[in-house]
Amino acid sequence: MIKFSPVSRLFVKLLLGFWLCSSILIGLFALLPLIEQNHDRSQLSPEFEQILADVAKRFKQSPRPFSPESIKQLTKGKHHEYGQVRFYLMNDQGRILNSRRPSRPLRFFVLMTEDVGHPISHQFRDQLMFGPYKFNYQHKTFTLYGRFTNHHPRPWFLFFADHKLLSAGLAILLSGLLCGFLAWYLGKPLRTLKHSANALAAGDLSSRVDSKTTGRNDEMGELAIAFNAMADAIENMINNQQRLMGDISHELRTPLTRLQLSLALARKKHSQVNEFDRISYEAEQIDELIGELLSLSRITLNASTTMMDIELAETLSQVLDDAEFEAEQQQKQLNITIPETLRVAHQPKALARAIENLLRNAIRYAASNININAIENQNEIVITVTDDGPGIDDKELEAIFAPFYRPDSARDRESGGWGLGLAITQAAVQAHKGHISAANVSPHGLCVTLTLPRTNPT
Repeated sequence: MIKFSPVSRLFVKLLLGFWLCSSILIGLFALLPLIEQNHDRSQLSPEFEQILADVAKRFKQSPRPFSPESIKQLTKGKHHEYGQVRFYLMNDQGRILNSRRPSRPLRFFVLMTEDVGHPISHQFRDQLMFGPYKFNYQHKTFTLYGRFTNHHPRPWFLFFADHKLLSAGLAILLSGLLCGFLAWYLGKPLRTLKHSANALAAGDLSSRVDSKTTGRNDEMGELAIAFNAMADAIENMINNQQRLMGDISHELRTPLTRLQLSLALARKKHSQVNEFDRISYEAEQIDELIGELLSLSRITLNASTTMMDIELAETLSQVLDDAEFEAEQQQKQLNITIPETLRVAHQPKALARAIENLLRNAIRYAASNININAIENQNEIVITVTDDGPGIDDKELEAIFAPFYRPDSARDRESGGWGLGLAITQAAVQAHKGHISAANVSPHGLCVTLTLPRTNPT
């Protein structure tokens, strides 16, 4: 048995796949607040510190006491490349002198600077605040803060930190996509195995799982290798069985020929005896049986023979002529509807034998009319052989294609043969990767339908 690395096991792949998928998404969205904080909050830059220092210098040089009007005059005209700057002056009692009702971002920023303990700048959604800058004036300590009133763009990924519902929806979508990809990756070899198993069950003994699936280093690959080994064993077993049947049938021909020769010599030496006729009849029956077995064996073993893309009417011309002659001898009518231009990839001998068996059965049991039709249906060729005979019990419609099966019905009690004709027909159809079925028609009769692929099957 092939041994794979523990990392290649299907359980580990499932565990790592779903665990990594969920961990990465959770980690990304959990880190957004930290990334936002690190981006929005930073040390006060020398540039911003200089802006506050310049304004503080104006305040120190002012001869008038600080009032909202004087503060407005002292900070008027202060511009920066970031846009218009607005300043807030706070006394040593913590009151903003130039604003009656400080905004929530300003109050939040003041508390933030007190917690941090040193000057910083912080990016809010639509404004940038920086400070504090402390200076002394007339033996009192004042604190100065600055704010850029214009909107300052933030990195695109911080958009998700401000829109929690959208972020949750995006996380669900990404998780679904990743898990869907993982499910597709795991389900693809299962679909391949299912297709190969269905083909094998339908009689395609050459069906195997592709090399991509068998090359996987996990349980799927092991299962594919085991399936191919099983299919090889089944194909060898059936081929050996068919070859054995053909070999036995061929070997039986030699003693049968000797028996027929001895019978002919006995007739010359002795007068006509009824037992000689009986022996001759039984020998002919055995000869027919051996011939049928050989035909079934050849068709089954030569299923992979190269197809020929020729007109269907050309292949069936001799078979149809013989069937018309046989029908006329029994005062029955054979109606043929096969377009001359209808082409299909097929094995001429095998398909001709299959149609010949169907027509002989139909002529034998028909009351007066037999119909054979061939039409092109999309990528398939559909051939139907219909008679107006007694039909078959519905429970036996599928079993009639099995070798040596002879249902106990009015249609078959009168027949000779060995129950191999329809088995040979089915083997020929399966060699073409086609399908055969039988159905009773109203008011009475049987319709056998052959469906063949339009192009050469691979």
